[in-house]
Amino acid sequence: MTANNATGIGGLLLAAGGSLRLGSPKQLLAFQGKTLLRRTAEAIVGSECKPNIVVLGAEVESSKSEISELNIAYVINKDWESGMSSSIRVGLEKLVLLNPEIDAVMITLCDQPSVTAEKIGLFIEAFKEKHSPIIAAKYNGVLGVPTLFSREMFDALSQLEGDKGARDLIRQTKSTFAIELPEAAIDIDTLQDLDAIRPQN
Repeated sequence: MTANNATGIGGLLLAAGGSLRLGSPKQLLAFQGKTLLRRTAEAIVGSECKPNIVVLGAEVESSKSEISELNIAYVINKDWESGMSSSIRVGLEKLVLLNPEIDAVMITLCDQPSVTAEKIGLFIEAFKEKHSPIIAAKYNGVLGVPTLFSREMFDALSQLEGDKGARDLIRQTKSTFAIELPEAAIDIDTLQDLDAIRPQN
């Protein structure tokens, strides 16, 4: 293992969904002058994670134009409507293809605009120190994404199904290490969610 080598940690940004509750793909919503996709892609690229992958699905061409000059590759999940698990599988497969020796994957979401490169760095540092199989964000009393998974969890990630993503895997693994991250509680599912976090004049 090269846990003390940050290049062994790949970044995986999930941005494939069609956002049924919102009515249009949330990744293209504007927040503080940038789309959610652009903001979260800049966060993962600005971290120590390498290589970085974003999984696209709905509105592929518009999404690609948002990240075209960033140092992040993309992969298209043609089965994105089946749920988040399929995006995790597709993205992880691409990451391992780019770096077969990768030690861990850091999974982030496009609808958590307050998760910055600095916050992602907390997970990387914890991985170097703890070598835990899962390092998850804790907010509102629960564990969730963003989450770093060590290589020993890759098989389990590859077998995920449905729209829960890795939620159950995170919460059922007894050795999961938690990082208090209240910023992760800010996610965007509706226009009201977006309005709630926009600065008020």
